Amino acid sequence: MPGATGEIGGALVLRLHSLGARTALAGRDPHALTRVAAACAGAPSRTFEAWDLDSCARTVDWAAHELGGLDGVVVCVGVAAFGPVREVGDAVGEHLAAVNALAPMAFLRAATAHVREGGVLAAVTGTVAEAAPAGMADYAAAKAALATWLTAVRREQRRTGATVLEIGLPHMDTGFAGRAVAGQAPPLSRGMPVERAVDAIVEALSTGAVYVRPRAGAALDVVR
Repeated sequence: MPGATGEIGGALVLRLHSLGARTALAGRDPHALTRVAAACAGAPSRTFEAWDLDSCARTVDWAAHELGGLDGVVVCVGVAAFGPVREVGDAVGEHLAAVNALAPMAFLRAATAHVREGGVLAAVTGTVAEAAPAGMADYAAAKAALATWLTAVRREQRRTGATVLEIGLPHMDTGFAGRAVAGQAPPLSRGMPVERAVDAIVEALSTGAVYVRPRAGAALDVVR
């Protein structure tokens, strides 16, 4: 699971482990990765760099080798930035595109060689992909690019029987906005609890769903 050291990825991998799943973990922070791996009974772990797309692809091949095959890959990586486009700049825009779109694509592109009928290819996008809020243009564009890519890959994977799951989460209670690479987040209402998102993702993974989406009442819909 790329992004296993983040709030959502870490909570998800711990839940999957508690349900008996065998997992291989990937993340950028080696210390956090060691901690999460230990909590998952010494699950295999590996660092990667989102800027290095070959590193992302090799991580999937490594996981398949460690586990003797893959039933699914769930990508939970992402980073935000805030501010008008004239202030954000091209370098930050490139960083956002790499982490939020190109890296998840590289992971899942490599996963198509390993995940077959009955398996799942999944990635977290977000409601910003559709809402495109002001002050988040580059972040929203990167997430929208990933969402469009997942839609196309879903059509391709009908021939193999693998499910492609888009996890479109709303603002979460993770402190994610406070770790932006540029700018400062606007005032935000309290986010959705991580455990609620994990509940929905686990349901989606176990039922062959293709979307996790917000609905009225601070809840999530799992759509098959």
